[in-house]
Amino acid sequence: MKNIIIPVDFSKQSEFALKAGAIIAKKHSSKLYVLHMLELSDSILTRTDTENTNKMFFLLSLAKKKFEDFLDKDYLKGIEVDPIVKHYKVYNEVDEVSRAVDADLIIMGSKGLTAQDGLFAGSNAEKMVRNSSTPVLIIKSEPNNFDLKNVVYAASLEPESIPAFKKATTLFSSLGSNVHPVFVNRPNNGFISSREFNEKVKAFATAGGTDNVEFIAGYTVEDGLIQYAEETKADIIAVSTNARKGLNHFLMGSISEDLANHSKLPVMSFKL
Repeated sequence: MKNIIIPVDFSKQSEFALKAGAIIAKKHSSKLYVLHMLELSDSILTRTDTENTNKMFFLLSLAKKKFEDFLDKDYLKGIEVDPIVKHYKVYNEVDEVSRAVDADLIIMGSKGLTAQDGLFAGSNAEKMVRNSSTPVLIIKSEPNNFDLKNVVYAASLEPESIPAFKKATTLFSSLGSNVHPVFVNRPNNGFISSREFNEKVKAFATAGGTDNVEFIAGYTVEDGLIQYAEETKADIIAVSTNARKGLNHFLMGSISEDLANHSKLPVMSFKL
């Protein structure tokens, strides 16, 4: 775990992410890249008249001053921190920075599902994940007693999910985490028998996954995950996606909303 990106809008949720990043960085000697995306209009960026030039320098100076205050924290002492300012609030820029610095993880704060809840609330969080090839860790509360020791991992058991599963297990292994794959059997959506589950697990393991998968029941995927996480006192819930349909299945619609609204735990996503 060498490099971690933390997008911030200087909100309370951003500081939750920063604190979580600091905890990981101290354990694994990681470098933090703290990224702020300015929302500058095209006219400010393209016009060269004095008024627009002065306005751009003012906004950049303001962002620099906010960074200095935001990063003046005791819990960051001893950690290498690199502040970065981007001109646009465009989420694929985060992925570009991630590739440039060879990031292992993106940590972001999220409070809820409305625009008033911060820069990375609701659909904005989904945009971040949609444009990120790097794993994204979503922090929704003050990271007191923050730990990633026990992970509940949502296993779909589909062959195309294996690359994301391997990516997840490799990352969590580097963090010293114990991963508990879980398959949620739903009564009205893809219900399978115990025999069918055993056959799917065998095929999943043969294709490079694992045969150590917990079989639980839940009315929805998120319901089952949260229930299992609470019962096992897990530290985090992890979900994997694929580029074609996984985002719709795991990060958009009811699953993402219910996890964001009802799970008190951090949520990490992986994409192929």
